[in-house]
Amino acid sequence: MKEELLKKCEDLDSPDIMSSCRVLLELAEKKKEEIPEEDQTYLEMAENLKPSDVSKVLELALKIRESGDIKDPELKNAASKLIRAIEMS
Repeated sequence: MKEELLKKCEDLDSPDIMSSCRVLLELAEKKKEEIPEEDQTYLEMAENLKPSDVSKVLELALKIRESGDIKDPELKNAASKLIRAIEMS
């Protein structure tokens, strides 16, 4: 499933999906979640988000949704919404 979703991200340029990506990144920054090791903060990623970055944000969403360490329902819901939006595209 992950590979199928990542393939959908290759040429994805949807305002709804980009908005969902920004929400997830901003929440991750707000909640101070440390998932992947990135060269920039989640807020910087959100501010500089390009369609080509959607696959990276999707991977983050999958990690958040599957993580047993992250308990925050708001963050988990944002991750699930992004995943569903990509699935429906």
